[in-house]
Amino acid sequence: MKAENAFTKSLVGDLVSENYVFASVLHYFGISFYQYQTHALEDVCKKHKVHPNQLISELEAWALRKEPTNEELYLNPIEVLVAYLKRKHYYFVRQELPFLANLISGITPEPEYAGLIADLRIMFPLFVEDFIHHIHEEESGLFNRIVLLQDVENDNYSLIDALKILEKDPIHLLSEVHEIHDDEMEGIRKLTKDYSLPQNAPLTMKVLYHELQNFERELTIHAQIEDQLLFPKAIELEREAMRKIRKKIRTN
Repeated sequence: MKAENAFTKSLVGDLVSENYVFASVLHYFGISFYQYQTHALEDVCKKHKVHPNQLISELEAWALRKEPTNEELYLNPIEVLVAYLKRKHYYFVRQELPFLANLISGITPEPEYAGLIADLRIMFPLFVEDFIHHIHEEESGLFNRIVLLQDVENDNYSLIDALKILEKDPIHLLSEVHEIHDDEMEGIRKLTKDYSLPQNAPLTMKVLYHELQNFERELTIHAQIEDQLLFPKAIELEREAMRKIRKKIRTN
């Protein structure tokens, strides 16, 4: 109880300084930490009608959240891998990108960071637009292609329709298009000089740079899973579907 009281009576800015993830947790509950850095958490919770225990539980849940290893993902069927990647897309679009956009648009920068934030306010929406377009392309292209290939392998199409499907949008061409998007945050990385900040930088900038860098790290891992696991599995599925169709042609 004492620990909980100490937590709720702490200033929001101090809590975020101790653990930047808490800024994301607050955002999840509709609270922008930079508006309340000098306020006690219990006062902010009252204002937003959030119980402190909810924040504590969510923070603990985020700490315990565990991503599957590449080996675990590889050992699962391709549809499980696709479902995992779709969930990550949803998380990026519904949680991480809105949080970053909130930080970039909402913080009041110190004079030495005003130009950088102004540039980010122009650049980041363009990045988001391009990123969401890439996700839609991937889900309507590659993910749908995988479903069609599974249907071909399960004999859900006539021979003529199956051949048409196999001839259109082969996986290796989709792979080449995908590689173009593998370094989507290059512009932001250059603008922030690889997310480098002096030790005495404001907390808002430290949290922003931490979250940008963390998002880039997640995107890199995501792209590696697609390049090293999903595409090889999809190519193997395509080969197997093609082998099955050729066998059917020979026996007809």
